[in-house]
Amino acid sequence: MGRRVKIGIGVAVALLALLVLNALWVDGKTEEAEVTVPGGRILDLPDGDLQVAEHGPRDAEPIVLIHCYTCAMDWWDGMVPLLESGHRVVLVDLLGHGGSEKPSEGYTPQNQAKVVAEALERLGVRDGTVVGHSLGGSVAVALSEQSPELVKRAVIIDMPPDNTYHGATGLTRRLAYTPLIGEALWQVKPDASVRDGLGAAFAPGYDVPDAFVDDLKRITYTAYDDSPSAIDHFIHEESLDQRMKATGKPLMVLIGAEEQLIDEPRRALNQYAEGAEAETHLIADAGHSPNVERPILTAKLVLRFAEEPEIGLGSPQHRASGVHSATARQ
Repeated sequence: MGRRVKIGIGVAVALLALLVLNALWVDGKTEEAEVTVPGGRILDLPDGDLQVAEHGPRDAEPIVLIHCYTCAMDWWDGMVPLLESGHRVVLVDLLGHGGSEKPSEGYTPQNQAKVVAEALERLGVRDGTVVGHSLGGSVAVALSEQSPELVKRAVIIDMPPDNTYHGATGLTRRLAYTPLIGEALWQVKPDASVRDGLGAAFAPGYDVPDAFVDDLKRITYTAYDDSPSAIDHFIHEESLDQRMKATGKPLMVLIGAEEQLIDEPRRALNQYAEGAEAETHLIADAGHSPNVERPILTAKLVLRFAEEPEIGLGSPQHRASGVHSATARQ
């Protein structure tokens, strides 16, 4: 064996050792909860410390907002002023996100819902309209299953009902989930790369805010890596439309017409309408995040749904089953 070959092998072994050590350090990293938004506070809960924020009158009917994967409660900022005048608006940062605790495990929708339930019970919130965006949609479904007394109605924003709707995934994103390589990339991610990756969460050409870049950089790699596979497993076991049908809770589903992360958004809406008898809306001029891209329209739809009369609530006749509203430029 020549000297150059030996040197090459030595370099490769050293590089592999560095990658392994880095992965062990990155994968094992945890962080305590901290307040990151004005008006936020930390709830010390049995299964994790969550950052929460509240707006509006405390004696009004509650609307609970649960954010998306790699996001935080600031993704609802455009909607909160429109909701808070007549409702108690409760925002939570999920485990691993925003200002909440970032443990070494616990990123399944079921566990996230368990901790959200603990927060709502601590706050005295029951019978809320629970609105979940993407990952938050799966958590809202799990919450409806596990703690039905906390949920009167559910709204899912841009979360497909099962695993047959995956959009295209770029090479960088695929590498980010690859063992050793993913942890290494996590250590050196520049803002421009983060911003480019977040662009898929909106319609093409949307200008990603700096705050959203900060939100992604605030989470740990464990939360980043574990959450997607946990969601996939959850909806593989049983689709969200069938899970919501079993709860008997009224459901509204919104999906952006310019989705980049969900293939065939109209088919996804059809599945919800047929499987869960959901009211559905295809939101024009929005991608994966209508709550950010079209907050006024999204808030109007949520308010109307939250304020529907209780008589006959949950029946197919009451829920305007299968409505596909393009809702263009309202």
